[in-house]
Amino acid sequence: MKNILIIALLFSFNSLFSQDDLMDVLDNETPKHKEFVSSTFKGTRILNGHSIENRKKGTLEFLISHRFGRINQGIDELFGLDQSNIRFAFEYGVSDRLMLGLGRSSFKKTYDGFFKYQLVRQTRGVKAFPLSISLFGSAVYKTLKDYDPENKPDFNRKLAYTSQVLIASKINNSVSIQITPTYIHNNSVRTNQDPHDIFAVGLGNRIKLSNRVTLNTEYFYTANPLKSIKAKDALAIGVDIETGGHVFQLILSNSITMIERDFITETTNDFFEGGIHFGFNISRAFQTGGKKKKKDF
Repeated sequence: MKNILIIALLFSFNSLFSQDDLMDVLDNETPKHKEFVSSTFKGTRILNGHSIENRKKGTLEFLISHRFGRINQGIDELFGLDQSNIRFAFEYGVSDRLMLGLGRSSFKKTYDGFFKYQLVRQTRGVKAFPLSISLFGSAVYKTLKDYDPENKPDFNRKLAYTSQVLIASKINNSVSIQITPTYIHNNSVRTNQDPHDIFAVGLGNRIKLSNRVTLNTEYFYTANPLKSIKAKDALAIGVDIETGGHVFQLILSNSITMIERDFITETTNDFFEGGIHFGFNISRAFQTGGKKKKKDF
């Protein structure tokens, strides 16, 4: 009898809320118009590789990246800090969808240029779409004179190219993920056993720790690595710290290079055997145009 009474009370309480009432609650929680998702990542890099993020139209960003020597070199090399590889670059938002960049790296004295174009932007609400998709392309030119004078390579042989599709989703306010199918073409290789065309896929994520700090991880699997070196898959762990006008990234990685073609194909250290490089990315953004009106595109 007691159980029957409880069931009756629950049924009576539930009847106070009609189906229309429940639908009203759902309607209030769901945006009635399309909203674009922002800040999937804090900066334009996850760690080594590019994120889905672009700089806004008219924004010029100056980016400095450092990777030091291996931590397991010990105190004689100050745990790698006596050695350094540096890259600096200028990156510009031509529009909210298109970003261009030009950089120079001390590793093999390499120049690189890239574009990143946003095809699709993640939305919520009416006609929600769960993904942001961008296209990335870069060209690198190595100027290091590591050849015999009589065998000087021509301009074309010093070039290499990278193409990527950046596919990301902001799962919620705390978690974002990205997958990055990658194709790399080298105009020249060390030996005939090395492939000219290399295929890889990157996986990255962001976990929000506070309003200004996130934990990021990144991994690139290479399907057909170079044969002339003992190539390893690139792995990185780090944190993003947002401080006003710039994002500061602290990074632990088995890669000493910071250009896609190099860290995806020429990483030789094993992260889990101590082949770890400490490094950082720091950027400063400047608005070159007048103050523009806020809009979606």
